[in-house]
Amino acid sequence: MRTAFGLAALAALATASDVHDLTKDTFKSFVEDHDLVLAEFFAPWCGHCKALAPEYEEAATSLKEKSIALAKIDCTENQDLCQDFGVEGYPTLKVFRGAENVQPYSGPRKAPAIISYMTKQALPAVSVLGSGAALEEFKTADKVVLVGYFGADDKSSNATFNEVAEELRDNFLFGATSDLTLAEAEGVKQPSIVLYKTFDEGKNVFSEGFTKETISEFAKTASTPLIGEVGPETYAGYMAAGIPLAYIFAETPEERESLSKDLKSVAETHKGKVNFATIDAKAFGQHAGNLNLEAGNWPAFAIQDTVKNQKFPYSKQGSAKDLSAKSIGAFIADFVAGKVDPSVKSEPIPEKQEGPVTVVVAKNYQDVVIDNDKDVLLEFYAPWCGHCKSLAPKYDQLAEMFKPHSDKVVIAKVDATANDVPDEIQGFPTIKLFKAGSKTAPVDYSGSRTIEDLAAFIRDNGSFGIDVGGEAAETESVETEGMPHQAAAATKAAEGVGEKVKSAVKEAASVVKESVIDDDEAADHHDEL
Repeated sequence: MRTAFGLAALAALATASDVHDLTKDTFKSFVEDHDLVLAEFFAPWCGHCKALAPEYEEAATSLKEKSIALAKIDCTENQDLCQDFGVEGYPTLKVFRGAENVQPYSGPRKAPAIISYMTKQALPAVSVLGSGAALEEFKTADKVVLVGYFGADDKSSNATFNEVAEELRDNFLFGATSDLTLAEAEGVKQPSIVLYKTFDEGKNVFSEGFTKETISEFAKTASTPLIGEVGPETYAGYMAAGIPLAYIFAETPEERESLSKDLKSVAETHKGKVNFATIDAKAFGQHAGNLNLEAGNWPAFAIQDTVKNQKFPYSKQGSAKDLSAKSIGAFIADFVAGKVDPSVKSEPIPEKQEGPVTVVVAKNYQDVVIDNDKDVLLEFYAPWCGHCKSLAPKYDQLAEMFKPHSDKVVIAKVDATANDVPDEIQGFPTIKLFKAGSKTAPVDYSGSRTIEDLAAFIRDNGSFGIDVGGEAAETESVETEGMPHQAAAATKAAEGVGEKVKSAVKEAASVVKESVIDDDEAADHHDEL
C-alpha cells in the first residue's frame, strides 16, 4: 500500500502545473482576485498551442515567485467566454488587470520573452530606487534597463522620463533615483540617463537634450547590440528600431562569430545609422532571396531599408574574404551617403497590355499606380494562390465593366512574388484602392470577393463615384458562398498559412516574418476557430 501511495504521489507531482485552468464560472473571480494575469485562450487540438505549452509552463513557474499568475481557458468548452474577449484564433494571449482592463500579448511565445514582458507589466512604469542595493539589483533585472539620475527638484526631467517610460514599458524596465551619491558612484552627473545592458560595452550614458523623442531614440539605439543576431527573440526589436538593417548571412556559429569580429569596427562607425546582425543561413537562408541575394551562396551580405522597403545586396557572395571590413566598410559608407542604388526585382514591363486587367510590375508601378489622377484598384496576388485563381475570372469581368471609364478608373494586378512592391502585404489576394489625389493612403478592401461588392467599393471609396452596379448585377454569375471574406482570413486557413510561408512578400517593416520567426512565433499563424 505504501508503494502504491508513493507512486500516486509521484504521479500527482509529475502532473502538477503552475498554470491555472479556468472556466466561464471561475474566470471572473480569478482575474479580480489577482492584480495581473496572463491568460491563454486555446484549443486542445491546436498545434501552436501544443508547442507553446512547455514554454508557458516554464514561464508560469518562474513568474509564480513574483505573484504573477498564468492561466489558460479551453475555448472548445468555454466558447461564450472566448467570444466575449474577441478570440479569433489559437492560441490568443491577453493580459488582464481585472476583468475590464485587457490588452493583447503579441510578443514571442517563448518562456524568457513571456517572463520579461510580464515582469515589466508588474512593475510601475518607473521604479523608485532608494538605495545602492536596490540600484544594483535593478541593473541586472533584465537584459536592458534604463535608470534616470535626476535631482528631486528637477520636475521637467522627471516628467519627461516618466512619459517615455509609460510609452516604452513593454520594451524596457525603467528606474530612477534622486540620490546624488548614487549618481556619483556610477560616474554620472544629474541629470543623466544610463542604459545598462548585458552585452557589448555594458552601459551607455545620455546626458543632454531631454525630450521624449531623443530619449526614445537613445533607448532604441543603445539597446540594440552592436552586431546581434536576427531570430525569434530579436526580430521585433530590429523592426521597431526604424533604421536600416545589415544582414550577415553565414551557415555556422563559428563563421558568424568570425565575421562579427571582422566587421565590429564598421558597425561601431555607423552605430545609430545602420544596425548589424548575423543570420543563420541554414535556418533562414530563404530570406536571402527576399533581399535579392543568391540563396545558398554563403556567406553573403545585404542591407534592408525597412522604412522605404528597399534592398541593397552586396554583389560579392560565397567567400568570407569578400566580406572584409575594408570592402563592407566602403559599401556601407556609400550606402549611408546615398550613393548605392536599391536593387529592384521586377518582371519586364509588358510590351502590350493584354486582357482587361492592367498588369503592373515593379518597373512601371510608379507610373501605373501612383503618378496619375486615376483611381487604381490593385490586386496583389501569387500565381500559386488558390484564392487568387478563384478571383481571376470575376476580376477580369470587373475590369471589363470599368473599361468605359478607363480615363478615371484602372483595374490592375501585380504578382507580388516576382516584383518588389512598396506596400506591406500580409496575405493573398490583397486588394487596395489607390484613390486619385490620395495615393499615399490606399484603402484596403476587406469585403466579399464578388463583382458587385468590388464595384460598390470603388464607387463608395473612389474619387469619382462611378456606379456600374447594374452591370455588376447582370454580369455576376459565379457562386461565392463560402468564399473567405478577407485576405487575413485566407492566410489563416490551412492553405493560406502555407501560402504565407511560401510567399515571402512581407518584405518591408515585417522583413518576412516567416523567414526569421518560427511558425509559433508569427502573430498571424493561428489555427482557425
